[in-house]
Amino acid sequence: MNVLELYQQAGAYHEGHFLLASGRHSPKFLQSTTVLQHPHYTEQLGRALAEGLRGAGIEAQFVIGPAMGGVVLAYETARHYGTRAIFAEKDGQGGMKIREAFTVAPGETFVAVEDVLTTGGSVLKAVRAAEAAGGRCVGIACIVDRRPGGGPLAGYPLVSLAQLVFDTYAPDEVPEWLAALPLQEI
Repeated sequence: MNVLELYQQAGAYHEGHFLLASGRHSPKFLQSTTVLQHPHYTEQLGRALAEGLRGAGIEAQFVIGPAMGGVVLAYETARHYGTRAIFAEKDGQGGMKIREAFTVAPGETFVAVEDVLTTGGSVLKAVRAAEAAGGRCVGIACIVDRRPGGGPLAGYPLVSLAQLVFDTYAPDEVPEWLAALPLQEI
């Protein structure tokens, strides 16, 4: 699967000046919600993530995603993975929590999914929420890993469909050519 081509077909690959959720600036942006609004793309991505997890020997009892972006992706991945899907939502204190309607049995294994991984902050908050509820994370999966070098995330095995490293800059390191473009907050 050519993930960048899929994003381009869906009109979800953008160039300009973007302020990412991580607080970093980038000249390129992948808008996963544009892709995930199309069931045929979402089905392909969920299937590929489930196959990637199985291919890496990662088996789990449920899939979790951070709300809102990871909800649909967690569901579709779980559908192909043969498990249930839950999500973590903001707790109002900078972290995430699991809704009371979702139960996590002590020691129950899970994988966390994310669309685009830049720093891993959102997906790790979802992992912490599921672990606080008693679960045990056995892996993380994402559509795109933007981290240079890739590899495990915070000690968890990571499966990604693509590694696309776009330059990103801290707010005080934005080059003049990028700063000259209109800033778009994501």
